[in-house]
Amino acid sequence: MTYVDGFVVPVPKKNIDAYRRMSRKAGKIWIEHGALDYKECVGDDLDIEGVLSFMKGTKVKPGETVVFAFITYKSRVHRDRVNRKVMADPRMDSPPEDMPFDPKRMMYGGFKAIVDLVAEPK
Repeated sequence: MTYVDGFVVPVPKKNIDAYRRMSRKAGKIWIEHGALDYKECVGDDLDIEGVLSFMKGTKVKPGETVVFAFITYKSRVHRDRVNRKVMADPRMDSPPEDMPFDPKRMMYGGFKAIVDLVAEPK
């Protein structure tokens, strides 16, 4: 069963392009070191009535939106191995001069998949 690292990040809307550039570089590094899948998704339909929306849960400020991201691995052992390589990669040593989000507000966790379905090509 696969393993997933998940992230939810409030990002100022004016910084989405910079965030995309940063995450594209990071994603290439994760894939290069063995991650199966790397996705960064910007909020599109976030004001949902009757549930705790990502907007409310992350306490976004005016002018912000939410990015939901995930990285998929074969297992937790595989995740740990890949992440060690990523963190040792010298390209990860230099964060952008103007970080496009506040890393202290990022939510992160590792998750064991309990259902893992993939659509068959049609």
